[in-house]
Amino acid sequence: MNPVDVEDRRGIQFCSRQKLVVERGQGTLVWDVEGARYLDFTSGWGVTCLGHGHPVVVDALCRQSAKVMQNPNSGFTYSVARAELLALLAPLLPGSLQRTFFANSGAEANDAAIKLARKVSARPRIVSTIDSFHGRTFNTLSVSGGRNNVSRYSPCYPYTDFVPFGDLPQLERALNDEIAALIVEPVQGEGGVRIPPRGFLSKASRLCKERGVLLIVDEIQTGFCRTGKLFALQHATETVQTDFLTLGKGIASGFPFAGFAVTEEVADKIEKGDHGGTYCGNPLGCAVSTAVINYLLEHDVAAQVERKGQLLLAGMRQLWRKYSHYIVDARGVGLLTAFELANDALVAELTDSCQQLGLLITPTRNAIVRLIPDLLVSEAHIEQALLMLDHAFASLEPRVAAAS
Repeated sequence: MNPVDVEDRRGIQFCSRQKLVVERGQGTLVWDVEGARYLDFTSGWGVTCLGHGHPVVVDALCRQSAKVMQNPNSGFTYSVARAELLALLAPLLPGSLQRTFFANSGAEANDAAIKLARKVSARPRIVSTIDSFHGRTFNTLSVSGGRNNVSRYSPCYPYTDFVPFGDLPQLERALNDEIAALIVEPVQGEGGVRIPPRGFLSKASRLCKERGVLLIVDEIQTGFCRTGKLFALQHATETVQTDFLTLGKGIASGFPFAGFAVTEEVADKIEKGDHGGTYCGNPLGCAVSTAVINYLLEHDVAAQVERKGQLLLAGMRQLWRKYSHYIVDARGVGLLTAFELANDALVAELTDSCQQLGLLITPTRNAIVRLIPDLLVSEAHIEQALLMLDHAFASLEPRVAAAS
């Protein structure tokens, strides 16, 4: 696809591969350069958890940037903003996680966790799951089990084994004495909002402990209230003893920031120089993250997400019944939801139709479209989005018939 030139009403030229050029946003709404308004049910791939332009984020950016944006001789000096975020996170982290390291993106956090798991365990191999997605660095692509993730970047990093998501017998067979770690999402995001069988994570955790395998739980997409709990691990009926927990996306509501937490046992085996980065623990990112997390807690956003997620999913299931010739499934947890369609071609058709109606959704591989609005989305906007989806599905039949 070649870039296209876009000129808005002010005569400003943009070079873009997309037909939609967004200029500004407020809450769940965004406006393009022509002034057209859209409902954003993508939240920037699940990042803008408080919506666009939230005062909490803007105020934190302004306050901290007026103080210091990057520590001098970073890594050898400390910041108040980092200390405040660490103190806030410590009692919130599940299980025995005690130490937190910061990064710039979820991919970096997962990359570091994989690297350090190999170092700490002195074992070479990683087990991941089919249809997983853990990032686009070379290391994280190698443990991402979705089609087309790795094949175009051959050769992939060796020493990775894949098992079906949620399949305990196959996982048990895979966890031998060469395995450094199992990396797994509580709910597969890119894989199609796939929810594992009840008890899978706690049983996988026990298997890892029995075999001396470290457990890396990837909460990049599911963390910070996205599923109706602060962390998706908290949906488990039994404790999940994880060694690494990776965090990102909603941790700072759109500011590029991420992290990973480890147990004291793991931290004791990490030595100075094993990991670092110029912007890791950047004061600006820490200040925004602290403000976002405090807002989530003070306003009990998790409970709001659970209620709104039920409303959204109920409406999606009504559409599933109405358009069962197009929709194979409608599923989700909290405000991480998806339609599984009859084929991949329908994904592009539906995405385009929704955009024409003023609704932005997330096309995903495996014939999936995801609906992942900001966590503060109103019930009125949910109802409006469902109405737009109804019209979009209704418009598919003549469009698909004409193309066939």
